[in-house]
Parts: sequence; C-alpha cells; structure tokens
Amino acid sequence: MTDFHPRVFSGVQPTGNLHLGNYLGAIKNFVALQDSHDCIYCVVDLHAITVWQDPQELKQNIYEVTAAFLAAGVDATKHVVFNQSRVSAHAELGWILNCVSRIGWLNRMTQFKEKAGKNRENASVGLYVYPNLMAADILAYRATHVPVGDDQKQHLELARDIAQKFNHDYLGENAPPFFPLPEPVITGAATRVMSLRDGSRKMSKSEPSEMSRITLTDDADEIAKKIKKAKTDPDPLPGDKEGLQGRPEASNLVGIFAALSDRDVDAVLTEYGGKQFSEFKPALADLAVEVLAPIGAEMSRLLDAPEHLEAFLADGAARADAIASPVLSKVKEMVGFST
Repeated sequence: MTDFHPRVFSGVQPTGNLHLGNYLGAIKNFVALQDSHDCIYCVVDLHAITVWQDPQELKQNIYEVTAAFLAAGVDATKHVVFNQSRVSAHAELGWILNCVSRIGWLNRMTQFKEKAGKNRENASVGLYVYPNLMAADILAYRATHVPVGDDQKQHLELARDIAQKFNHDYLGENAPPFFPLPEPVITGAATRVMSLRDGSRKMSKSEPSEMSRITLTDDADEIAKKIKKAKTDPDPLPGDKEGLQGRPEASNLVGIFAALSDRDVDAVLTEYGGKQFSEFKPALADLAVEVLAPIGAEMSRLLDAPEHLEAFLADGAARADAIASPVLSKVKEMVGFST
C-alpha cells in the first residue's frame, strides 16, 4: 500500500451571504485542522456556476469567502487558500473523471434530486456531474482527508469509488494505488445547523426571513436579536441529549451553543438542563456575539481592501498549481495522452 502524505482538502461555494451554518459546518473545522495537517482550502467557484451567477456578484462572493477563511483564522501563509478556477487541473481532471465515473453512480446522488427538483430536465449538466468535479478537486492534490458536512458524505463516497476505479482501470488490482481513498472528517457538535425559525429546515441563505439565519457579517446587535427571537418550544431544557428528541428547535440551539463553546451537547445540558429558554437564549446570544462579531469585523476590514485578497488568491493558486500539475501530468500519462 502506498503511503500518502496526509493532506486535507475542502472548499466553500461563493454563493453569497455566508452564515452560521457555513462557519460551524466548515470554516471553524478548517481552522482546527490546520494545526495537525497540511491543508488546502478552496473557494469552489467552478461549482458555483452549476446554477447561474451574476458575474459581478460572483467576483465579490469569491472575495467574501476568502475574507471569511482569513478572518476565522486560516493561515494562508502556512496553508493554501485559492479559488478553483485559477488552477486548470480541476477542470482537466474533472473531465477525465467524468469518463471514469458511471451514470448509475450519479443517478444515486440525492443532492442532485433535491436541487433539481421537478425541473430536473432543465438543470445544468454541470449540476449533474458536480460530484465528479468534487472528486477531481480532492484527487488533484491526492488529499487523504476531507472535512464534510452530512450533506456531502455521499459525494465523498463517490470520490472514493472513482479513485478506486481509476486505480483498478489504469494500474490493475495488485499495483500500489495512485490515488488515495479520501476519508471524511466530521467534527463538532453542530455539523448541520438548522434555521432559527424552523428547526426542521437547514439554515440557508435562500430562506425569505433574515431572522432565520445569522450571517457572518452581522454586527453584535443583529446577532443577539436573532438569537433572542429564535423559535423555541415552551418546555425547559432537558438534562441529557435523549431529552432533545422530537424538539428540533431546542436541539438546534443547544447544538449551536455546544459548537461555539467547543463543548459537547451533554456538557451544555448539564449546565442548562431544567432551565427555561428565557435564561438560555441570552447566554447563547452573548456567546455568539463573543465568537462571531470579531470575525464579521475582520471580514469587513479585509473586504475594504480587495487588492490584498487578490494577492492572497494569486499566491495560493500558484502554490496549489505546483501540487496539482504533476498529479495531472501523471494521470495524462497513465491514460495514454501525448504530453
């Protein structure tokens, strides 16, 4: 078995209005992982255009995600931060992996069915093959670990299937693999953050009510107001995790508290079990302001100097390309392309 250099890859789409779910489900974990791994963090703008984006808004959204990475604590000097479209290996390897992946595999992807909905025939081909491009993102760097939310686990399983099939097709069963089979990294108490207005729905920028989500650029007053007005039920908090079953809003707020305070849910309930939301929500609001307001302030500062963000992205792209280009060259040689 080939020993692969431990490397983390993950990305965030630049679709605007980054919110608490993006932070707790992804960016916070990116910061934690950089202490123990070599990390490559990507603004996945090729993925963003699987649905139409206004070009000027897309450019601004790329900067917003970059600013969020940096403001949250990602060190772009020790690790790699860049936007996907600057490194051609993603698109080139994506096409090769389109030819390795199988239609039956893609037909099982539940996220395409959810996003395309009843309009499936009018969805872009890019949205359909999105998981193959995600596999290329990861495998271009021969990444071994990928922090993912629950909604991306199926796509990572597909990336493993594609890697395994490529290894088998081009190297045979007994040869050392060229691509690793990347492992998921799922961490934190709130890997799936739900709406503050409806605990059964994922927090989303597309929900009409601004009160349903905390955006990373909200100021302290807005953060506190949204927490204090979040939907709850009339019962006191339970003393253990089992007591949260059937209480989606309570479960969501406790999970957010646990994630923001780097504790587990049971530890939070040990402290707040038996107490009413009238006591819990102000404590959660104070915690959210303490953690998130400085990130929002730093994002605003960075976004006021886009030339600095542009420099970070250009440097990151050059470093990413230096890793991905030799991998792509080897893949082309293995496939039989004249290079």
